[in-house]
Amino acid sequence: MTTGAMHPGQHPIDEDLVRRLIAGQFPQWAEPAVERSASGGTVNAMYRLGDDMVVRLPLVRGGAEDVALERQWLPLLAPRLPAEIPEVLGAGEPAEGYPWPWSVYRWRAGETPEAGSLSRPVRLAEELADFVSAMRGITLPGAPKAHRGGPLAEQDADTRAAIEELRGIPEEGVDCDAVAAVWQDALRAPEWDGPPVWLHADLTPGNLLVDGGRLASVIDFGCTGVGDPACDLFPAWNLLPADARAVFREALGVDEATWVRGRGRTLSQALIALPYYRETNPAMAGNARHVIRAVLEER
Repeated sequence: MTTGAMHPGQHPIDEDLVRRLIAGQFPQWAEPAVERSASGGTVNAMYRLGDDMVVRLPLVRGGAEDVALERQWLPLLAPRLPAEIPEVLGAGEPAEGYPWPWSVYRWRAGETPEAGSLSRPVRLAEELADFVSAMRGITLPGAPKAHRGGPLAEQDADTRAAIEELRGIPEEGVDCDAVAAVWQDALRAPEWDGPPVWLHADLTPGNLLVDGGRLASVIDFGCTGVGDPACDLFPAWNLLPADARAVFREALGVDEATWVRGRGRTLSQALIALPYYRETNPAMAGNARHVIRAVLEER
């Protein structure tokens, strides 16, 4: 759950706005209750609509682009994947002072996994590897480029800026010299020279749902597209303990260069997230701290 506005230009959203949007565009769903859903997400607000649906509304202009992406690609990806993914039930449009497109989805049941509290980490690692492998095997024409799916050097300026920002926040206790060395190692790794592969590209704990310790659903495909397969190694450090991390790597057959790039990409995301979200999104900041620890312990 967020504790305040996370972004400049964030549009105010509340239950009354969601009710008005639903009543105006989907009157058949006007009767079910609308209730804010606790979420550690950073791009969208989530509201339960009755028992079986959820309304997802971008908080900022940049998130509006993800709405069209999901509407186009989710129906094509779903039958090709081993876990449930979001299903768009209604395509909402700007109205009632709300400026961007939004969507109604089928509700996916499950709990958000938490690093350090997994009941079946090895089994989850195997199922995550199955999902990533299935994504990589998809061959759909006209695929978009995945967010963060290009050369690792594209993240260099933002990553180094975040490291310097963290030097000015000593209470976080980040060993900035150590993380800078890991980042430099990742930049030196050979770049991916194979064809781009399909990626979820944002496999953070908040975008996974588990049931009984098993992977139930993967959500939020706003970053999806094709690119470097290292982008879908995030769970190795943001969720899985060391033994399950090894299972995940083995199941995917990850070579050393891709592993080093994946570690660097996961670390970069955490370094950028920590100073940005440390006061507004405890879940994101907490997982960023976990990633930094996991990466430095592995090094």
